[in-house]
Amino acid sequence: MNVQKKQFLGISIAAVTIPEAIECASEGGLILAPSAPGLSDLATDRFYRDALKQADLNLPDSGLAILLMKLLGLGDLPRTSGYGFLKALLEDPQFKTEKSFWVMPSRESMQKNIRWMMAQGLPTDEADCYVAPLYPKCGEVEDRDLANLLMARNAKYVFICTGSGSQEKLGAWLKNLLPSGTTICCIGAAIGFLSGDQVFIPMWADRFMLGWFIRTINEPQKFIPRYFKALNLIRLAVRYRKKDPHSMP
Repeated sequence: MNVQKKQFLGISIAAVTIPEAIECASEGGLILAPSAPGLSDLATDRFYRDALKQADLNLPDSGLAILLMKLLGLGDLPRTSGYGFLKALLEDPQFKTEKSFWVMPSRESMQKNIRWMMAQGLPTDEADCYVAPLYPKCGEVEDRDLANLLMARNAKYVFICTGSGSQEKLGAWLKNLLPSGTTICCIGAAIGFLSGDQVFIPMWADRFMLGWFIRTINEPQKFIPRYFKALNLIRLAVRYRKKDPHSMP
C-alpha cells in the first residue's frame, strides 16, 4: 500500500488512518508509534533515531508532534494512536486468523494481558509470550534469546510492549533477522490500557489526545517528569523543522 509521509526532524511520519494502518500491517514490516518524549531524544540518541528511520510505518501518535507540524507548515496529519491502532487490529477478523507473539514487560503484566485477550476470544497463552529482561534505555538493544524463539515460532505478528525507547530499537534489530512478511508492532503500554494492567483510557480520551493527562493524574511522580521532558520537542521542531537535528550544527 502506498502511504503518504511527512518529514519531521528527519523522520518520515505516515499520514494514515487506522484502517489504512491495519492494511499496511497485513503486509509486514516494522510499525512504530513514536511518542513526544521519545521524539525529544532524536538529537541525542542515534540508535533510537536509526530505529525510526528503519520503520515501515511511523504512526502519527504524538498529539504534540501533529500540532507542531501544523503550526510550522510541515503538513497536516490525522491522529492515529498506537492505542487506537492496536484496539482496531485486535478486533479485525483477519487478524484473528493469524499467529501472534507478545513481548511483555513483566510476568504480572503478561498474566493480566493473557486473561484479557482470552476473554476477548483471542486465544493466547504463555507459550505465545516472552517476558523481556530490563533493556537499556541508552545504546543498542538486542536479544538473541528472543530472536531464536521468534524464528522458531514463525508468528505473523510480533507485539513489543516494553515501553518507549527500548522497544523501537529492539523492533528494528529484529526486523533485520525475521522473515520480511513478519509484522513487528511496538505498542508500549497500549495493551495494558485495554487489559487493566495500566490505567484505563477511554477511547474518547484517546481521540481528544488526553491519554497523557489521565496517566499523569494517575501516576504524577512517574509521568510529570516524562511529559515535562517532552517539551524539548518544541525547541527541536522550531529549530530543525524537517531536518535531522543530528546532521546539522
